[in-house]
Amino acid sequence: MIFYEPATRDRRLLPHDPFKALVAPRPIGWISTVNAEGRANLAPFSFFNAVASEPPMVMYCTGGAASADRVKDSQRNAQATGEFVVNIVPFALKEAMSDTSATLPPEIDEFEKVGLARLPSRLVRPPRVAGAPAHLECRTERVLSLPTMPGTAPNFMTIGFVVGVHIDPSCIVEGRVDVRRYRPVARLGYFDYTAVDDVFAMTMPP
Repeated sequence: MIFYEPATRDRRLLPHDPFKALVAPRPIGWISTVNAEGRANLAPFSFFNAVASEPPMVMYCTGGAASADRVKDSQRNAQATGEFVVNIVPFALKEAMSDTSATLPPEIDEFEKVGLARLPSRLVRPPRVAGAPAHLECRTERVLSLPTMPGTAPNFMTIGFVVGVHIDPSCIVEGRVDVRRYRPVARLGYFDYTAVDDVFAMTMPP
């Protein structure tokens, strides 16, 4: 077994950080927000997940490299306006999702930059990504400031209540969501991704 402490990892033995490759696959939250003036922002986050079901809640984390000198727009907007939308990433939109991960000035609208059509939301202001198989409209519940490593950007966790859900009816089979209909994209380690193609069921013990 290889053992290491993250703060003192031997980069000769492990030149690429294995942590994110071990905690995988990670679902991707494609987060759309708007700023106070209504300008849209869209960015993917692989530190994303559901955190509760009653009521339904999700979270996403925004960190950054040592070169980052500002809080990410997705966190700032969700905190300032109290709203965000999670767009579920299908395999068909994987390249567009990746394109929206570019670091751009706050005045740039990623929908326009990447050429993505948008749909209006029902209960919140941020738009939805047209072509996504599902969307979760959320109201920001809280933003937590997390510890950081020396020399890295601010690290935040944004938690939201899911107040509205949109699902493409083509993804429903016999009353259940069938992920094989849209093949959600997930992040692995390094620059690797995967799509859900294989599904199996197991019976839970009483």
